[in-house]
Amino acid sequence: MSWKKIVLVVAALLAVALVMYFVRYAGHGATQTKAAAPVPVEAASATQGDIELSLKLVGRVEAWSTVTLRARVAGQLQSLSFKPGTLVHRGDVLAQLDPSLLKAQLDQARGVVARDQAQLQKAQADQQRYADMLGKGFVSKADYDTYKANLAVARAALQSDQAAQELAQTQLDYARIVAPFDGITGAPLVWPGAQISADSTDIVVLNEIEPVRVAFNIPEDSLPAVREAQARGTLTVRVTISGDTGAPLAGTLDFVDNAVDATTGTIVLKARFDNADHRLTPGQFVQVMLPTTRLANVISVPVQALQSSTNGNFVFVVGADGKVQQRPVTTGPTSAGRTVIDKGLKAGERVVTEGQMLLVDGSAVTVKQG
Repeated sequence: MSWKKIVLVVAALLAVALVMYFVRYAGHGATQTKAAAPVPVEAASATQGDIELSLKLVGRVEAWSTVTLRARVAGQLQSLSFKPGTLVHRGDVLAQLDPSLLKAQLDQARGVVARDQAQLQKAQADQQRYADMLGKGFVSKADYDTYKANLAVARAALQSDQAAQELAQTQLDYARIVAPFDGITGAPLVWPGAQISADSTDIVVLNEIEPVRVAFNIPEDSLPAVREAQARGTLTVRVTISGDTGAPLAGTLDFVDNAVDATTGTIVLKARFDNADHRLTPGQFVQVMLPTTRLANVISVPVQALQSSTNGNFVFVVGADGKVQQRPVTTGPTSAGRTVIDKGLKAGERVVTEGQMLLVDGSAVTVKQG
């Protein structure tokens, strides 16, 4: 046999071997692909119902009212009767000035009033006696008029000095600085022994925190939606506190400013919160959710279900056969973790919310519980 025939036979045998190899292992690979395990995913159902669209904003807590307490009379601060940072009630004594001088002034005024009362009694008696004598012709009309005038002077003096007594009593009362409302005290601004000037020395700041307000700014183009929501009834505002694990707090919108800030293009709104549990503290920053529009009877899915590509948005819909279909959708607004689907889904269809990165159109899946 020539060497050319030998080469042809060897080449033919190699070709047959290669064909058998590829047929065997390609078929094995296809079998493996077909037998691949389903992809574990999480899914949720598309729901149909009403959705409130909300603005998410940053707000700041404000005290309902804030007062810097000052004494209305001068004197030396004798004592403080509050613990800083605690709740006090209306009428509680917060500070006391030394009342010694004011008490002496009141006692002096009382003495003057007592003297005036005695003089008035004497003037009344003189006037009555001279009135009787005038009737009998024992005194002249001029003498009688003198005593009548003395009686009027005594009455006027008593009235004036009684007013002075009331003033002295009021000044003594002002030596006790009391809380004008229920609130939380700040740190003392002066200490016992300090000389207090009337109406100028700050003693303590008192904040009223039941209720409080939360102030926030909204863009001017959102104001019409807020006005429409107010026209439908009381507008509920919810806030969440950073680091607070409790439920969001609910309040009511009670103030819309009368002008838009030309610099920022925003307008100030304020909401009232009862704050009975004191979870809100003046000066604190909070997250505000302000509902603006209600969408009725719309289909929505969790925002995690939405995917995007160069062709637009899509979701993976889980079929009854356990396989997913990549379906394009038209989306609407997003609120409270759900996206409105304007077109492409029906209520009740299940969409994949976790595990989409491992899926292609037609992939087999197993839906994990929860």
